[in-house]
Amino acid sequence: MSVTRLKRKHRKNIARANNKQNIIKNLLRTPVLKNVDLEELKSRFTTSAANA
Repeated sequence: MSVTRLKRKHRKNIARANNKQNIIKNLLRTPVLKNVDLEELKSRFTTSAANA
């Protein structure tokens, strides 16, 4: 018996792995927001708009 390679499946597996790596890289690229005070941010925008 000879050894046959499933070339299409191999390409699909490699593409699937690359897609998962890219998804993880994109998720790591976005910064994590922690302990954000929304009221304080809103007050900053309202005071700067009133001054301008």
